[in-house]
Amino acid sequence: QVQLVESGGGSVQAGGSLRLSCAASEVTRNRYCMAWFRRAPGKEREGVAGISSGGTSTYYADSVKGRFTISQDHAKNTLYLQMNSLKPEDTAMYYCAAGSAWYGISCRQDYWGQGTQVTVSS
Repeated sequence: QVQLVESGGGSVQAGGSLRLSCAASEVTRNRYCMAWFRRAPGKEREGVAGISSGGTSTYYADSVKGRFTISQDHAKNTLYLQMNSLKPEDTAMYYCAAGSAWYGISCRQDYWGQGTQVTVSS
C-alpha cells in the first residue's frame, strides 16, 4: 500500500557527508514507524536507524551513533538520514522501510523502497 522512494546516495570521500531522503506515497504521521537499513557487499542486511510514528523515539546501530541522524518531515511524508564523518565501511546499498509496529529498538518492516547506493572511498 505504501510506496517508498529513496534518493540522495552517491560517492563521497571518507570524512564527507551525505543526506538520504525517503519519500512516502501517503501520510506517515501517527501511522508508520520508519527505518533505514543497509547491505554492504558480501554482508548481511544491517539495521541502521529507526524512528517512531510520532517522531519521539529513535534508535541507532552502535556503528553509526554520533555520526548519523534520523529525522522526518511528516508534512512532506519524508524520512531523512544525515550521514556525517563517513567511513569506507559505510559503503552499502541503503534501504528505507516503513512499518505498522514500533518495538522500541526496531520498526516492523512492512514496506520497502528500492534502495540508494552510498560509496565511500578512502
